[in-house]
Amino acid sequence: MKTLRALWNDEAGVVVSAELVLVLTITVLAMVVGLSEVAVAINTELNDLSNAFGALDQSFFFTGFHACDYNSGKVKSFAAGSKWSDSHDDCDDNSSCDLVCGPPSSETCG
Repeated sequence: MKTLRALWNDEAGVVVSAELVLVLTITVLAMVVGLSEVAVAINTELNDLSNAFGALDQSFFFTGFHACDYNSGKVKSFAAGSKWSDSHDDCDDNSSCDLVCGPPSSETCG
């Protein structure tokens, strides 16, 4: 009974556990804020990457060629040329996914 009363009245670990709870609370809050900023930074960089892919010009062309038999005047072989032009798509200027700055305003984002 005496040891149980001594354990009940012992307050040596109360300050240490209160400090530990305070330090862990601050640590968890800092981690939540930090990870939130990391997620925003990753989304911003992926948005920049998608804008870079959208800005690539994917047009191409190659010229045709042919070979003639000059003795008979006939064409022996030929390949027609081809051309394809990249037109502007809706997603080429992806500015709708700007998570850091929100909607466009008169201020610029750094």
